[in-house]
Amino acid sequence: MTDQQRSALTPEGRTEHLSRLRGATAENPLDVLVVGGGVNGAGAAFDAATRGLSVGLVESHDWASGTSSRSSKLMHGGLRYLQMLDFKLVAEALRERDLLLEHTAPHLVKPIKFVFPFFKKVIDRGFIGSGVMLYDAMQSIGRKRAVPFHRHLLHEKMLEVFPALDGEKAVGALEYYDAQMDDARFVMMLVRSAAQHDAAVANYTTVVGYLHEGERVIGARVRDEETGEEFDVHARETILAGGVWTQEQQDLAGADAGLEVLASKGIHVTVARDRIPAVPDTGIITQTEKSVLFIIPWDEYWVIGTTDTPWTQDPRDVGATSEDIDYVLEHANAVLKDDLTREDVIGVYSGLRPLLQPVKKGEGSGKGSTKVSREHTVMQVEPGLSAIAGGKFTTYRVMAEDVVDFAIKDIEPGRPSLTRSVPVIGAQGYETLVRDKAEIARRHGFDEIRTDRLLFRYGALLTDVLALIDEDPSLATPLEHAPRYLRAEVVYAARAEGARHLADVLERRTRLDYETRDRGVAAAEEVAALLAAELGWDEAATAAEVSAYRGYIAARLDAEGTTSDDEVAARIATASEVPDRR
Repeated sequence: MTDQQRSALTPEGRTEHLSRLRGATAENPLDVLVVGGGVNGAGAAFDAATRGLSVGLVESHDWASGTSSRSSKLMHGGLRYLQMLDFKLVAEALRERDLLLEHTAPHLVKPIKFVFPFFKKVIDRGFIGSGVMLYDAMQSIGRKRAVPFHRHLLHEKMLEVFPALDGEKAVGALEYYDAQMDDARFVMMLVRSAAQHDAAVANYTTVVGYLHEGERVIGARVRDEETGEEFDVHARETILAGGVWTQEQQDLAGADAGLEVLASKGIHVTVARDRIPAVPDTGIITQTEKSVLFIIPWDEYWVIGTTDTPWTQDPRDVGATSEDIDYVLEHANAVLKDDLTREDVIGVYSGLRPLLQPVKKGEGSGKGSTKVSREHTVMQVEPGLSAIAGGKFTTYRVMAEDVVDFAIKDIEPGRPSLTRSVPVIGAQGYETLVRDKAEIARRHGFDEIRTDRLLFRYGALLTDVLALIDEDPSLATPLEHAPRYLRAEVVYAARAEGARHLADVLERRTRLDYETRDRGVAAAEEVAALLAAELGWDEAATAAEVSAYRGYIAARLDAEGTTSDDEVAARIATASEVPDRR
């Protein structure tokens, strides 16, 4: 079996991975079991597997189904953290961003240009300019720059670069570079990278309890959500990467101490690309009274966000209120020449940032979420159980290295992390495909936009997708109600990317839940029919998948008309995006 075949998250492969997890007995335990399939958990599994350790990774829902699929889609240094004097975090994030751009994930991370408008000519140019100069300087220390240096824009040039800015308010601007990615796809590729290095990985596998030998955690009892079967997975060390579910898992383990994580809600809206004229691949960053607002170009639309408000309801029921949406539009309109309205909103998505509290579990805190540092912490919450929380998406690799170092320091000392040099799957051979993209486009009848989109989604794995089309040319047909995507991409999601439900494809393998006005509902039947053939659904199961997704979207849309988080949670709690197969 080749490395690429080993990485494929196939339906048959899931059965094999579950068998390997089931075979992790007290006599033959895994070296490391990772709980949580977001970016931190996937990163930890990849890190541990590349060290030659035996690794298991379990996730109760789909890969990246929580916070890690609902970000601003940026791999950035965190310019605003300079204001908090968090130089260490910014420097670390910039190093990691450049590593991804240049070596480990150039197929998944690409440069993006931002314009930072000035509204007070002297004060803003001095204050913001000095901050960005420091930001750029930190990228140049001891290494070659991965992105161009910033430049100042006078009023006329600013409007030339971003004509949608309100020239009567903005007196000038500064242009600088960062990077962007598709967060859900990035996590899924990390999971595949872990599998490529022999990790046993399974989504829709819930930890229902932790195994103990005296006071020591020796693994977890898990439930396969597709069959209801429960079994034990023994491990020498267990890593908890639970994000906003960290405390819930610590309680499940019976831990007396642990990390306290504050959930902060951030929402984003999407609008059509032609609604905000600008030079290609150029976005806006502007300061608000609470944080920053991004207007980010993404494919054929703009992503605009975010908010930062405490969330005290069930993390599973997060959603946007009407006020949240209005807040984002209001702050976007503060810098744009032509106002956006609710009619311009194509989609909305909401996520919870897991912000680490600077107190021990149980002591409580009244601090606002915007004041909490994004630096991560690793802690042994029980012997054999290490937890990690905090940080930011860009520093996932460092967080993974730190938590694995911490977890194995006594059982496997002297096994250093290799992820600074080992690329994420799809990176090797990517540059060759980019060089040959004109030939790919000609051979398959793609235009340049589709070819670039496919390369950014799959990297070198695009050859696998194209092989499906070579076998069955009908798969080159775009989806009827979502022509941005090919039928082959749906089939590939089931055959190689671990998709188990319709929602996995509509929300994470593609992003139709916020790329189309109907949130992917019109495409649901066509996508479900393709998945049914791959996943063995009968007519009733296929109908249940479509019905569950439509009900979930209806609940979300209903929630977006409410005025409080309590109302949002109550409405979303009434629906599930996936049917119960048990």
